[in-house]
Amino acid sequence: MPDSLSVSPSVSARDFGLLMLVVLVWGMNFAAIKIGVAGVPPLLLGALRFMLAAFPALLFFKAPKVPLRWYLAYGLTISVGQFAFLFSAIHVGMPSGLASLVLQSQAFFTLVFAALWLQERWQLNQLAGLVLAGAGLVLIGSAHGLSMPLLGFALTVAAALMWAAGNIVTRKLARFAPFDQQAFVVWASLVPPVPFLVLSAWIEGPQAIQEALLNFHLSSVLALVYLSWGATLFGYGVWTRMLQRYPANRVAPFSLLVPLVGLSSGWVIFGEALQVVHLAGGALLMAGLLLNVFGGRWLPARSAALLP
Repeated sequence: MPDSLSVSPSVSARDFGLLMLVVLVWGMNFAAIKIGVAGVPPLLLGALRFMLAAFPALLFFKAPKVPLRWYLAYGLTISVGQFAFLFSAIHVGMPSGLASLVLQSQAFFTLVFAALWLQERWQLNQLAGLVLAGAGLVLIGSAHGLSMPLLGFALTVAAALMWAAGNIVTRKLARFAPFDQQAFVVWASLVPPVPFLVLSAWIEGPQAIQEALLNFHLSSVLALVYLSWGATLFGYGVWTRMLQRYPANRVAPFSLLVPLVGLSSGWVIFGEALQVVHLAGGALLMAGLLLNVFGGRWLPARSAALLP
């Protein structure tokens, strides 16, 4: 990992293009999930995703010297937990575009977990952003119905919680720096397949697994390749490299564009129409995210230290 002197303060035109490509790939990821779970049970799809992501890639990376328990913690939270809930949410009817938006609430769950487990102090803009985002989530959840089942919404929020827990694990990994973060992600992909397969056999059943594998359609293959090599290896590979090259506050705001792609692709590909209340809740959620990322520049410096 480069030291602080080697980190460039401004994003080059080439890297800006790569980051925008990652935004596009990650935004379309939700449509790929919806296509994938249409032909493959969601937990089995999760197992296949990480099997395909791990085995070609680990041939090119040396495993970082990080204790096994941290590989397990990362794999079980940010990989198994997040995607088991997210895939299941879309499988039960959560619109893919709306899922891409609600999942961004992970930023605020990360704030809460960081305060509880890392004793990090909140800033006024973060607290205000949390209130706005919470109101947005309540508004979106209140509009459940045929176009958005309540179970799908709840599972997506659970996915965001697991992503946030994985972010805390990632922060804890800083004690082992420097190490190749991309290599860690690749080798941590060895953790999810077994839990996913166990959960699939238990919840979805051996017969459903057999039928899916015997009737694997081209659309399922393409979705799986996209999820494994596009969203996982390319997306996280570029994202990790950009975080090593530039300050985090230059890179992180790009993720705010992911729901715009997710919502647009859901509308164009699947004809997902959002209700006014969904749009209003989404606006509050995105406003909270923007306030969390940029509010420190807007609000007075004296508001810095608040909680806990």
